[in-house]
Amino acid sequence: MQRRSLGRSGLTVSAPGLGCMGFSEFYGPTDEAAAPAALEAALALGYDFLDTADMYGHGRNEALIGRVLRGRRDQVVLATKFGIVREEGSGARRIDNSPAYLTAACEASLRRLGVETIDLYYCHRRDPSVPVAEMVGAMARLVEAGKVRALGLSEVSPETLRAADAVHPIAAVQTEYSLWSREPEAGLIQACGELGVALVAYSPLGRGFLTGALDVEALAPDDFRRGNPRFQGEALACNRALAAALGDLARERGATPGQVALAWLMARAPHVIPIPGTRRPERLAENAAASDLALTPADIAALDALFAPGAAAGARYAEGGMAGIESAAG
Repeated sequence: MQRRSLGRSGLTVSAPGLGCMGFSEFYGPTDEAAAPAALEAALALGYDFLDTADMYGHGRNEALIGRVLRGRRDQVVLATKFGIVREEGSGARRIDNSPAYLTAACEASLRRLGVETIDLYYCHRRDPSVPVAEMVGAMARLVEAGKVRALGLSEVSPETLRAADAVHPIAAVQTEYSLWSREPEAGLIQACGELGVALVAYSPLGRGFLTGALDVEALAPDDFRRGNPRFQGEALACNRALAAALGDLARERGATPGQVALAWLMARAPHVIPIPGTRRPERLAENAAASDLALTPADIAALDALFAPGAAAGARYAEGGMAGIESAAG
């Protein structure tokens, strides 16, 4: 697989990396007993950039990854996040960026992961009531204490990124970015390039939709995509037409739609690192192979036209899911 730099941190990672959220919840029934085998398969394929967060599975996701990494900590670059606080049982959530909270959250993540240092520590969502300098200053103290190697932000504006980077170097910004979510091109990807910051693209396969293999009607009742605007009604019909066209182009290239979607992302800029998530070893291998797929300028132009900004129908999240997400426009 390709290797790409995490900003100016000195860390390099596999591209693609692996988003681990789905091992614990959100995408229907999970089998955490089977998850270690998938993670083992990922490591064998060369994935060494694992992405989790303290809110995934109320901490279970971090604990799962920690168990798998025992005895092999030096094989991976480990990223986790703080900032979204979920209440057990009710599912209610709030955002907390306070220095006291993030310091305690880091200690809890270190315990669950079973490590002494987190390689990349993100603010998962921004709380505008806490000044950027105050939050990043507290994160920087974690670096000084040896608990964190590099700092990241998630779903922030170029303005927030610049303010944060002025306090302490930011290694990466994580945001949703894919053929059907091109908002980062309005300013964020450019700001990352100017500052020497990696742009880590989550949901690079449109939450599975761009693979062409997702049966929306068969989604489990607790799969959060059932409530996502892009998977409903007229929006779904529009987006199915886009996915079908992507499938046609992929067949002409002798690749899968998912591979084409990932290759398109990696061709956007050398600082873009997609982190598709999957629980299936065969998909892990398929996604890894996208690293070697070279799209032609004509392919890229066709994809740019097909998935022009705004072409995908429906909002990225239901209304509640947009809390803490800043505009990517610069």
